[in-house]
Amino acid sequence: MKSGALKPGEYVNVESEFAALSLCIGASAAGARTYTATASQGLLYMVEALYNASGLGLPIVMTIANRAIGAPINIWNDHSDSMSQRDSGWIQLYARDNQEAADLHPQAFRLAEELSLPVMVCMDGFVLTHAWERIEVPEQSQIDAFLPPYEPRQVLDPAEPVSIGAMVGPEAFTEVRYLAHAKQMQALEAIPKLSEEFRRLFGRDSGGLVHPYACEDAETIVVALGSVFGTVCDVVDEMREHGVRIGALAITSFRPFPLEAVRAALGGARQVVVLERALAVGIGGIVSANVRTALAGIQLAGHTMIAGLGGRAITKASLHRLFDDALGGRLGQLTFLDLDTDLVERELARMARTRRSGPSAENILRDVGSNR
Repeated sequence: MKSGALKPGEYVNVESEFAALSLCIGASAAGARTYTATASQGLLYMVEALYNASGLGLPIVMTIANRAIGAPINIWNDHSDSMSQRDSGWIQLYARDNQEAADLHPQAFRLAEELSLPVMVCMDGFVLTHAWERIEVPEQSQIDAFLPPYEPRQVLDPAEPVSIGAMVGPEAFTEVRYLAHAKQMQALEAIPKLSEEFRRLFGRDSGGLVHPYACEDAETIVVALGSVFGTVCDVVDEMREHGVRIGALAITSFRPFPLEAVRAALGGARQVVVLERALAVGIGGIVSANVRTALAGIQLAGHTMIAGLGGRAITKASLHRLFDDALGGRLGQLTFLDLDTDLVERELARMARTRRSGPSAENILRDVGSNR
């Protein structure tokens, strides 16, 4: 679009992420098909506009190149950014690989425009965004067949002037918010239909609500979002070769959360391990809290594993140890994969010795350096 190859269209440079989404709000309200992208601190910078976009029911599509949130400064991958905005009213779809990331975008536009809701397509920063991978790029005619010309449900028209973003008091605010929730519930029905239509037209199984893998007879099921799912499936295959009844479940639609689909996939297991790439400080799991809601009334063991924060590698060896501990009954309710407990204990001891112990991040970096 910036080169002028995509017409009619306009590419706009702005001074900040807040300005970027604010411009998108104006463009979408005026009837333009609208897109932007951001990550990490940039997503936080546009938070006020995020809520405005969803509250106004504007069908904006935004790519989130998932990265950690500081401080300390970290530019690598985890899901802290988009998870922090899980209740902002945007639909959130998580891609397992670059092919699915590409496939989710036309589905996101179709979904956004049918429901008049904004959609985030979340793809793991660096792991996917900076990776070279062969993908199938659809022909324009295929996209045109799947994604019709944009006909907005609401648009600013000088011939029929209206106000948007008006003040709503206590007499109607609950009803307005309920309608936002109702549209997300409509998305639970629309997402599988769009995914099936996409599969018929393009021949690929992308999108949808969830993706079960070897779950039919699994006693232990691992739940994950994003690109780590491929590594999880590799480990599942290796363990299955040794007779272990283990499976995996990818959640593609995190908002709206597919309670019934998750319950159907996990209900027959004996235990569930939720692999999370974000941390709710003070409680632990984010995805696992939603999974527990889906499994209300079903008695099975549940474990939350915080992994891959700030881009730390999630290796097959580590996952094998994790799953072996789960199978052996040695896994706690909340565990941090590959946590260096010596570093943590050293810093806790330092904090206990003196009030002015200094910034923990700097102290730990020095400790790491002295151990090399």
